[in-house]
Amino acid sequence: MTLTEWSPKRWIRVALPAVLIVVWLIAAGLGGPTFGKISEVSTNDQASFLPASAESTLAREWQLKFVDSNVIPAVVLLTSDEPLTREQLGDIAGLSKDLGAVAGVQKPEAPATTTIAGPIPSEDGKAVEFLVPISDTGEIKTVVQELRDTLQANAPDALNVYVTGPAGLTADLVNAFGGIDGVLLLVALLAVFVILLVVYRSVVLPLLVLFTSVFALCASILVIYYMASWDWIKLSGQSQGILSILVIGAATDYSLLFVARFREALTQTTSRWSAIREAYRGAWEPIVASGSTVILAMLCLLFSDLNSNRSLGPIAAIGILFSLLAALTCLPALLVAFGRGSFWPFMPKVATEKRHSSKTLASESANASDDVERGLAGIKGLWRRIGLLISRKPRMAWVVTLVLLLVASSGIVQLQANGVSQTEVILGQSNAVDGQRALAEHFDGGSGSPVLIIAEQGLKDQVLAAAEGTEGITEASVYTGSGRPDAAAEAVVKDGRILINATLKDQADSAEAEQVVVNLREELPKVDPTVLVGGVSAIALDTNVTAQHDLFKIVPLVLLVIFIVLIVLLRSIIAPLLLIGTVVLSYIATMGVSALVFNHVFGFPGADATVPLFGFVFLVALGVDYNIFLMTRVREESLRMGTHAGVLRGLGKTGGVITSAGVVLAATFAALGIIPLLFLAQLAFIVAFGVLLDTVIVRTLLVPALSYDLGDRVWWPAKASKFGKK
Repeated sequence: MTLTEWSPKRWIRVALPAVLIVVWLIAAGLGGPTFGKISEVSTNDQASFLPASAESTLAREWQLKFVDSNVIPAVVLLTSDEPLTREQLGDIAGLSKDLGAVAGVQKPEAPATTTIAGPIPSEDGKAVEFLVPISDTGEIKTVVQELRDTLQANAPDALNVYVTGPAGLTADLVNAFGGIDGVLLLVALLAVFVILLVVYRSVVLPLLVLFTSVFALCASILVIYYMASWDWIKLSGQSQGILSILVIGAATDYSLLFVARFREALTQTTSRWSAIREAYRGAWEPIVASGSTVILAMLCLLFSDLNSNRSLGPIAAIGILFSLLAALTCLPALLVAFGRGSFWPFMPKVATEKRHSSKTLASESANASDDVERGLAGIKGLWRRIGLLISRKPRMAWVVTLVLLLVASSGIVQLQANGVSQTEVILGQSNAVDGQRALAEHFDGGSGSPVLIIAEQGLKDQVLAAAEGTEGITEASVYTGSGRPDAAAEAVVKDGRILINATLKDQADSAEAEQVVVNLREELPKVDPTVLVGGVSAIALDTNVTAQHDLFKIVPLVLLVIFIVLIVLLRSIIAPLLLIGTVVLSYIATMGVSALVFNHVFGFPGADATVPLFGFVFLVALGVDYNIFLMTRVREESLRMGTHAGVLRGLGKTGGVITSAGVVLAATFAALGIIPLLFLAQLAFIVAFGVLLDTVIVRTLLVPALSYDLGDRVWWPAKASKFGKK
């Protein structure tokens, strides 16, 4: 036998796997039930993710001093194709009482009898709106649905009814995230199972890998749930969905690398324990290095100014940590328990002496004068043909590949990542989105979502005049506490400041509205240097600006961290530079292709401002993963047989497992596309396409061809004499 037979004491053979499996079962048992509760500790309020220093955040804090509650307004809209009759208007007026009776709607304080503003008729006479303040923001989804049910039951027949505005849009956003807990996870797991079934032609192994992935997800969900409940991190539906996909994909990738080493070892020994020990020797370093790289890259998001980015950092890092731990503890315990039966019905058999190991093959071929024959000894099929291509024309292989990637990269100039309106975020059917469009047809587009201006009391008239004189503002009024403009009422004053509500001509979440905010912030300080401009439009503007700033701050940090990890792992400077350069080029090419697909195939209106950053972090960190898997094996083989032979052998030995891992990760991220949200659909395509590009083109052709062409120089500053001596 090539491997020395080894087996621990009997009690260790029984106790160790049993204990590890029980520990992970307990973690799954405790973490599983939190799937249904994690939405209780998540928020989708865009304002809560802005930095405390953002102007819209400061304006929001002042607003709460005036309204004394965290109220979200809903716009109730009724429309008709023809002018409304007097009888219809009378029936509509009676809806105010019905709407006010809905649980969760803000109740009036004496002597007021209602907090609802309306009915407010449109100038064309075809629509009426109510402004309904919702105070129970924790149950906004339920409150909005009850408002819609009330309208359906009590509104005059033949009218179109909508509940829109900030509250309606938020409720529909929460509904869109509703599939994350169940459907998304089921689709991802099913995709992984089918791929593994096809690749390994085994029923048992896919289940073992899936158990490992699910256990990792349950443990990470448990930790994140309590961190969010203790208010250590902010959890959103967006980060919740990314977490599930990331853990399933990463845990499966790490598991496949370990399984490949275990299966290879089983062809060299009859002992499952000897095979596990050999698998550990070959797999622990790349798995730990890969996991550490992704964890550190995710933690770079802690330096982000946007709280949604910053919170995703530790959330993703925790998920990757448990993926790594599960792959190195839970999976080995399961593999030891099942042994060769893990691969049933096609169980690996012990090879003959001439087919033992890469070390044996290297020594048997030591007299061969050709590096290619030594490197490809025992490698068959597709990977042998690719190896021969690279060995014969390495420079042509990497030059052609490089040109193709550069051509794909040119499409990045068409990427429109400046943010989109909230009505375009939801891809599925939405009553609120339809209502927002109908609202713009009959009323000012910003009705119900005014720009909030905090100004000095003594400069009230000047600020009002400047606001009303700004293009894009139809009217502006001082907040009096009465719920609607009242020239006779006194302005509410808090600490010497007043609140002014300015109604926008365009929809509050449109690019035109954001430009109005920019103009107000340029003009109003000339009148009042302490003025603050906030509201829905300002929040969207500040979010986009902060996200773009984060991109230029986080990218260099991620690259620096990955570069340091690769230097430590590969004991080289040239190889890490090569790997980082290729994954960055792969990212740019992916974004170029994505821009073309988004604009000309899917017809998306644009992209969220955070898409480039999330795409970069995931693609670069995960793309380096596959290069780590490849280059650690290449280095291992190069030490035995020289760099040229080592490149070919490393590619041949890792080709199948890395391709499988890439397909699995691409499939899991593609599952995000079932959630009808623009950001997740775009991220799903970017990561899925980018991972496939990495595994099929970059790792298969570009990196091996460059490494082969450079030869021993790829390991600089290590001496060339070090390689091929073992």
